[in-house]
Parts: sequence; structure tokens; C-alpha cells
Amino acid sequence: MAPALDRLRPGARVLVLRLRSLGDCVLTTPALALLHAHRPDLAVAVAVESRFAAVFEHNPAVAAILEPSLQAVRGWGAELVLNLHGGTRSAWLTLASGARLRAGFAHFRHSWAYNIRIPRAQQILGEERPVHTAEHLASAMFYLGAPRAEIPRAALYGAVKPQRPPYAVLHPFAAAESKRWPAERFVALARHLEREHGLGAVILGGAGDDFAPFRDFETLRGAPLGEVKGWIAGAALFAGNDSGPAHMAAALGVPLLVLFGPSDPRIWGPWRADAELLHAPQGLGAIPAERAIEAADRLRARAW
Repeated sequence: MAPALDRLRPGARVLVLRLRSLGDCVLTTPALALLHAHRPDLAVAVAVESRFAAVFEHNPAVAAILEPSLQAVRGWGAELVLNLHGGTRSAWLTLASGARLRAGFAHFRHSWAYNIRIPRAQQILGEERPVHTAEHLASAMFYLGAPRAEIPRAALYGAVKPQRPPYAVLHPFAAAESKRWPAERFVALARHLEREHGLGAVILGGAGDDFAPFRDFETLRGAPLGEVKGWIAGAALFAGNDSGPAHMAAALGVPLLVLFGPSDPRIWGPWRADAELLHAPQGLGAIPAERAIEAADRLRARAW
């Protein structure tokens, strides 16, 4: 049987389910680019929670951004739905779409919802090794019929940069404590960047994060994602924990330093980016401020 993409009529509608998680959303954009390169005639919608919609705004591969509701996905009228999320809610949305072709990875829960079950990325790529998340998502497009090609960098569009002197964005927060480098070391890094490189630090975080250790710095607290996109795009350097904003910096082409604790950088590292990675599986407390400062200095040296 022909691959799924070859069975779609010209101009057909496709629905991609990518409900949440900032980093996952950003790392979906290479897969969308591969799909668009192979079948630019298709109208591709992404169903995503509104707080992450800015990831897909202005993307030439995305025709529409939908709320992840039964009414919205049914109303899109997709011929093919591709579930890249994998949870219970997305499985029900897959069925609710009414699409005749329903694709999801075979290892997903509720695999009965799919009539196209996508095998492991290693099997598609023909390589038994740890697979980066961008490769994992892109492998779905290869299985559906997009020709094998180099997987591009993630990409974000429509960023409006602030007009101001050069600055660095620091993101010292993360959802899990095990993924947070000590705040006082971020402070030391911020002071070094200002003193040695003339980069004022802008501390990025959510509305519920504790900014008390960073009271001496400019802060961007709880800003909408579209605004955050502009601030990161305009930065001369990004430094942060392993979290979604780091993937945004990579997608926007900003040199970045990322601190990894238990996560595997081979799977979750910045994809195709000018990056310095510091990894301490035993705990982020094992990374001294001096190592991060040296890594930031290397990034700045490469920028000249």
C-alpha cells in the first residue's frame, strides 16, 4: 500500500495533535517543515493549548492553529490526523477528528485509535542509538511518506525583538527541582556577563517563579509566549536550565548555554544549535559557576 501522504488528494487537510509542553512543541517544527517540503499543497493544522500557540504562529508550514477541543478538531475536516502527543485525551481527539487515516506511534497508549501505527524511530532511521526528540518526531513524517532528508533546525517565526542595548537572557527556573542549577550561580554568571561582556542580564521566568535571588536584575515575569519569543530572539546569548526556553533559543539561532542534570542531552539537547552543554547526571550542584562562565566565554568568543 502507498504511504499515507501519497494517498491524500491535492489540497487535503491534515491535523497534527501536539497538545502541550513548550520544548516538545518547538521540536515538532522540524517535522512540520519536512511535511511541508514534501506536500506544500496540504493544509496542515496544529491542535495545541493556547499558551503554546505562539510556537506555531506565522510558521509557513502551518495553515491553522486549533484549540484542542472536540468541536475544533472535528470542524477541521482532516483526511489524515497525526497524533504526536500520545496521551488519552489526544487519542480521543484522534477519533473525534473523523479522519479516515489516523496515525500515531505504535508504543502509544490506546493504539487501537490508530489505523496507521508508526514503529520506533530507530527502526525507521535504521540506527540503534539514542534518538533525539527532533529525530523521533521527524521519523513519523518519513514513515508517512516524506522522503528521507536531513532534519532541519527547529524554527520559530514572527519574533519582534526589543530595541535596546545588547543583553543576555537567563532562565534559571524549571518545573523539577532536579533540573534547577543553584540560583546564586546564575547570579554569578549574570554579573560576569555584564562585567566582562557588557551584556545586561534579563531574567526570564513564569508568574509563579521565585525571583527574589534576582532582585538586582531586569526581569521578564509571566510574559506571554509571543513576547518571550521576541526577547529571546533579540538576545546576544541565552543561558538556562534544560527546559522549553532553551529550545526556543536554539530555534531562534541564539548562542546558548544549557545546564543538564538527569536528562540525557542526546535526547533533549538543543537541536542543531551553537550551544555549550554542561551535564551533571549526579546533580546540577556538581557544576560550579566557573565552568558555566568559561562556557559562556567560549560562546562569546565564537560570536566575534
